[in-house]
Amino acid sequence: MKKLLVIIALFITTHCLAQQQLAFPFQGGNPAMMQFFRDSLQLSQNIKLSKASGMVVFKFSADDQGNLKNLVIYYADDAVLVPPVIEAMKKSTRKWIIPDKEKLHDFVIPFMIRYNASEKDDKDTWAALYNFYAKHKPIISHDQIPLNLATLLPTVTVSYDSVQ
Repeated sequence: MKKLLVIIALFITTHCLAQQQLAFPFQGGNPAMMQFFRDSLQLSQNIKLSKASGMVVFKFSADDQGNLKNLVIYYADDAVLVPPVIEAMKKSTRKWIIPDKEKLHDFVIPFMIRYNASEKDDKDTWAALYNFYAKHKPIISHDQIPLNLATLLPTVTVSYDSVQ
């Protein structure tokens, strides 16, 4: 019985050691990545005037130098939200860290862009919010997209206020 307990304890210990803790894949960690994208993501006047809000999900690969490869849109609530996110992603070249002994690593990163609604908003603002919601055209993949061994990154949320 004692030998069985030792074997079980040894098995559990080796299994726990096998699960490596990966470093966060962006230079400086999660807070640095969030700040980088909040600073780099420049929303267009079209987005702000139409009160566009929604999600954009990308899959991309990073090589061992931190360069971006194979940027693919998995989902977007509307095409108007995509260009500023692509530009911000391009600025992140050389900032990605991939696990040792890999030449390329896949990541999935969601971006949430939202308008900060307030009680002070007038009828025109609420009408623009509703209009965007009613008429947006999501970009959806209808075919299977292989994920391989992708790492899901935390959602980057960018909020904006009304244009004055």
